Amino acid sequence: MSFMTMLSKKFSLVDRSEALPGREAAIVAPGRHTVNGEPIDRPAEGTLEEVLLGLGCFWGAERLFWTLPGVVVTAVGYAGGYTPNPTYHEVCTGRTGHTEAVRVLFDTSVLSREELLRHFWEGHDPTQGMRQGNDTGTQYRSAIYYATDGMRQAAEATRDAYAAALKAAGKSASITTEIRPMEAFYFAEDYHQQYLDKNPNGYCGLGGTGVSCPAPAAG
Repeated sequence: MSFMTMLSKKFSLVDRSEALPGREAAIVAPGRHTVNGEPIDRPAEGTLEEVLLGLGCFWGAERLFWTLPGVVVTAVGYAGGYTPNPTYHEVCTGRTGHTEAVRVLFDTSVLSREELLRHFWEGHDPTQGMRQGNDTGTQYRSAIYYATDGMRQAAEATRDAYAAALKAAGKSASITTEIRPMEAFYFAEDYHQQYLDKNPNGYCGLGGTGVSCPAPAAG
């Protein structure tokens, strides 16, 4: 594959037939969250629900969510693509199809889906396609990968509410966020997990539109 072809894959989603093969074994054994000590692969059970959220570089995105009351644990990884158990460098080539994502496990009895998603919409610019600010490439695309029909409904309702708010604020660009069922999630390397807890002065690329999201009532 030529250099220019590889470069082009950073700005358009790779076909499954051209995706990197990856590997059978996971690249990391999930550990514990450095902020609250919870296992980062804690399962969703009872009133707990998980969702995968892509909103640009996952370092700052993860910190946004672990600070919210009702969020039980967060982790960063790769989702939405084809390559099994990819490395960070493979994802950055654009040839895995994955986006950088935050796994958010939250308690629906404390934090509603709509309130969680309000922070998602306001925490980035969901109109930018294959980039987020100065971070360019398919791995920075906006995405919501849901595990329940309730989250699907909340994602679609809050998307529509935010689209109307953006239009009212004079923003002409359309929302490009992927909303689809959750498939595989691959935990990123240890050094990415809770990166801004380990490196408080590290890079954080989060930046919203400045427009508030009028979240609809919880369903």
